[in-house]
Amino acid sequence: DPLWSRGLGDVYKRQAVSLSVPLVFGALGGVIGERAGVVNVAIEGQLLLGAFSAALLSSVTGSPFIGLLGAMLGGVLVAAVLAAFAIKYLVEQVIVGVVLNVLVSGLTGFLYGALLAPNEAELNTPVRFSRIEIPLLSDIPIIGPVLFNQTFIVYLMFITVAIVAWGLYRTKWGLRVRAVGEHPQAADTVGIKVNSTRFWNVLLAGAIAGIGGAYFTLVSVPQFGKDMTAGLGFIALAAVIFGRWDPIRATLAALLFGLSLIHISEPTRPERI
Repeated sequence: DPLWSRGLGDVYKRQAVSLSVPLVFGALGGVIGERAGVVNVAIEGQLLLGAFSAALLSSVTGSPFIGLLGAMLGGVLVAAVLAAFAIKYLVEQVIVGVVLNVLVSGLTGFLYGALLAPNEAELNTPVRFSRIEIPLLSDIPIIGPVLFNQTFIVYLMFITVAIVAWGLYRTKWGLRVRAVGEHPQAADTVGIKVNSTRFWNVLLAGAIAGIGGAYFTLVSVPQFGKDMTAGLGFIALAAVIFGRWDPIRATLAALLFGLSLIHISEPTRPERI
């Protein structure tokens, strides 16, 4: 039905890109962790605590940018626990990640019921990012309305993918990350502090994943809900594996998975009368 599809086609394409945002940020965090030698199974917890922190701080301050910083902090907190146990105490990384996901789910669920739900007007009404239309670029046929009429977090996603892909293979930072992940003994021989390099990069991965969590409460839904990430962190981890620990391929895998998710939120097509 051309009358139906013509008006909603661009909307669905924008939604497909937007639904991929938490997957892409989570996948980038997973790639950095894997390259540094730490399996980041806690992406789900980083997304969830990021969404909670973004909703709370954006509601209190009235600024979506403060909420975004809060989401990054939430991701860093989860990553710090993961790094401490996996790197310093040598606990099995997968087990630590699974436990953290359960812990964050229970913690945010408790805080939602005890803190946010009774004070919804003050603490759970985040100010969301508005859509930003880029002049000229948004007028490009087909891709213009989809890629250049989005929110700040989507544009930040484009920039982050480019920086991580470039930095991982073209900078001293990327060389050190790959060295401690692939050959820690050789890295230690040339003077690279393996544990500290891994620790700081796991924190960086958590901050990036936390940005993906901010999408849920600062773009998608105007308030935090219990377990609202709905397992997308595990899909992001699947994108990391599917993309073979490469930022570009993991991003493409996340976009592919995001396209499949569009059918979940797609409204029912109206019947012809």
